[in-house]
Amino acid sequence: MGKSDFKVGIVGAGWIAAKAAETLNGLDGFRPYAIGSRSLEKAKAFAGQWGIEHAYGSYTEVIDNPEVDLLYVATPHSHHFDITKEALGKGKPCLVEKAFMANKAQAQVIVDLARRKKVFLAEAIWTRYQPALQMVRDIIRAGRIGTPRLVTATLGYSMGTKERIFRPDLCGGALLDLGVYVLNFVRMFCDAPFVSMQSQCVKSDTGMDLSNAISIVLEDGILANVQSSASCVGDNIGVIAGTEGNVIIDNVNNPQRITVNGPDRVFVEEIPIPKQITGYEYQFVACRDAIEAGLIEPPQMPLDETLYIMELMDGLRKEWDVRYPMDEIDWK
Repeated sequence: MGKSDFKVGIVGAGWIAAKAAETLNGLDGFRPYAIGSRSLEKAKAFAGQWGIEHAYGSYTEVIDNPEVDLLYVATPHSHHFDITKEALGKGKPCLVEKAFMANKAQAQVIVDLARRKKVFLAEAIWTRYQPALQMVRDIIRAGRIGTPRLVTATLGYSMGTKERIFRPDLCGGALLDLGVYVLNFVRMFCDAPFVSMQSQCVKSDTGMDLSNAISIVLEDGILANVQSSASCVGDNIGVIAGTEGNVIIDNVNNPQRITVNGPDRVFVEEIPIPKQITGYEYQFVACRDAIEAGLIEPPQMPLDETLYIMELMDGLRKEWDVRYPMDEIDWK
């Protein structure tokens, strides 16, 4: 590995962290440099599996490693605030997994801190960084489907009894884990503000949303219907329907194929997505490029957009009476 390698410190040693390590090992100019877990044994096992040089039994030790160029926060949502606050306070650039924080109040504190300290901060909503985003935007802007009028998206995984879905203290539920993607899907292709939302959800015995459906009216007259579920296998398809045709994205979570149809749903073209390592690589490249350019946030996912999505999810959870312990704290 060369001296120019961009060194990433990973906080948390779960499956998302493993996916990041796999990505970084396959990405030229990058390397997973340090791993931190609350268990030193787990950190050492993770480091051995992925060829990581430094393993720590605390998150602070990763933050304090002066060689780490970017901290990737891959813990449950419930732990993002404390880790990111500590890192930013010490001047460490951060890429924080979605959902960014437990609620907007936490997110606002963290964004304000990054801006005050002038330290790079980004949300790791990987679909915002992938090439499919610009490919679909180009199709729409070229007028190939006419004027967009309807957007639909579904994301569902059968997640069994995973603790992070059912526990309020881990910010459980489908919304922050999966619904964040379908809300972003609408925002990625529709610039107008949301003017109204109506929704329903089915909750677990622990009070967390397991499945939800959201109907959104945008200021420019577009209607969006999106749904997410942690209790079933969804088709995970996204569609932007216009006056002259539609665009179908085969997987809103990690697009692999884009289909363009004309009037009367007549097939026009199928566009493959460029070969990828895992799809995570684009967010790491975007962070490195932004940091090297002296930016404190990536253009692909501005911090104000992260705050807007967090506000939308707060409103939905309030409507469903889905509460986390963090909602009872004044974060100002």
